[in-house]
Amino acid sequence: MKPAFYCLFETPLGTCGIAWREPADSASRPVVTAVQLPEAAPEATESRIARKSSANRPSLPPPEIVAIAERIRRHLGGEVQDFRSVAVDLSDVAPFFRQVYEAAREIPPGQTRTYGEIAKAVGQPNAAQEVGQAMAKNPVPILIPCHRVAAAGGKPGGFSAHGGRSTKSKLLALEGAPVNLRLFS
Repeated sequence: MKPAFYCLFETPLGTCGIAWREPADSASRPVVTAVQLPEAAPEATESRIARKSSANRPSLPPPEIVAIAERIRRHLGGEVQDFRSVAVDLSDVAPFFRQVYEAAREIPPGQTRTYGEIAKAVGQPNAAQEVGQAMAKNPVPILIPCHRVAAAGGKPGGFSAHGGRSTKSKLLALEGAPVNLRLFS
């Protein structure tokens, strides 16, 4: 695994983290390797993003990463952003998961898809459960909007960020998605 760097930043939902890899040449831009949504305490957020990045301490982010963090901050404050142009490093991700993430990335803000719909979109109509597993392991939530993927029948499905389904509902609400997911069924 290539070394990465991380930093923390404040958002309306709490402290987030972002990790990135520096380009090998000066003509390229940094690539995001991980995003950490707020945990119960900033120390927990830092511990998770540090582990994901394999870095020992936070680093001063380059301007491109500062700009992405600012876009995430605005998004979590209700100013919806389109993150499809943000470069993410999925080189360590299995091919099927990469396909799932690419399909999820195409879901517009304010809309949702089911695990089954994503499975069909990647040509594996019987792989809804595997799509759920991919969503649970999403290294860059928000940039790959796993919160926009729900279970069939109006059920929310899981969400691995702190707060679980409640956080998923908050994210969908701030994007203007109809939040009629049945949380306790």
